[in-house]
Amino acid sequence: MKEFMLLFRQPSYDFSNVSSEEMRALSKKWKEWMDGITAQERLVSEGPRLAAEGKVLNSGGVITDGPFVEIKEQLGSFIIVKAENIDEATTLAHGCPAIDEGGSVEIRPIYGRQY
Repeated sequence: MKEFMLLFRQPSYDFSNVSSEEMRALSKKWKEWMDGITAQERLVSEGPRLAAEGKVLNSGGVITDGPFVEIKEQLGSFIIVKAENIDEATTLAHGCPAIDEGGSVEIRPIYGRQY
């Protein structure tokens, strides 16, 4: 099996306006989805949640506020899963709560790491 990183991109929105009930429901969705991947013994590593703010260093030493100033979504977190191929890794991404909230999941192979 190979390893793939699932990168969760979500719309940039203000969580301070979300009720505690809505946050519990969203947390439950994430937990259930992650539990499903774990139950299949496909979870390799759970990445940390990332802050919305950051900087981008571009060629020529140009620094911009970021990390994604030109788009209206942010990289929220990631996990590493194991799968036979990218199609199987993509299947694992189905049901991700980021998609339900208007976000996306980017699936990327990690080179040189196989089981």
